[in-house]
Amino acid sequence: MEQYHLQRNRLIKQRQGRINLPNYLTITRIFLVPLLVVVLLTKFPEKEIIGGSIFLLASITDLLDGYLARRRKQITRLGTILDPIADKLLISAAFISLVELKLVPAWMIVIILGREIAVMGLRSIASSQGFSIPSSSLGKLKMLSQVVVIMILILGEDILGKLVLLGTIGMWGVMLAAVVSATDYLVRFWRGIEPKIVS
Repeated sequence: MEQYHLQRNRLIKQRQGRINLPNYLTITRIFLVPLLVVVLLTKFPEKEIIGGSIFLLASITDLLDGYLARRRKQITRLGTILDPIADKLLISAAFISLVELKLVPAWMIVIILGREIAVMGLRSIASSQGFSIPSSSLGKLKMLSQVVVIMILILGEDILGKLVLLGTIGMWGVMLAAVVSATDYLVRFWRGIEPKIVS
């Protein structure tokens, strides 16, 4: 019986070290980031459609990798590390490109990306103290709103017409969601760290 458990644990470790389909999707998203930046910052016909398509494809891989990892029970250590990195690279690169194109004000992006850095810091401290801060529905809503707003702004007025105003207005919603989400993480971090400080 003991040998069976040893073999089972060995197989699990082997699977965790293997690059599977969800991990390939995550890696694909990372490789799409520089391509997206080059397309957005280069002037050529149909760049909005091509840039929007690349961003949409990258966003779809974000949905698929997590879904497939859970469905196929292929959650690996590599995947849990790479997935949030890929998400932040994609969103950060897209927002910075939009600032460069003067489609969004830089100060808004500083607040949004500052939230990402703050949350990463809180999670890192929490992990070192023996507790975790799982993603909340607020964080997922923030991510979805960012994807929609970025997509609208990439496609631009030439394709969407006056609907592009939704992207401009949506940026305020994205910034608000980032602040609210950061506050939520801070509250949950304090609840986790307070007993350790008191003790």
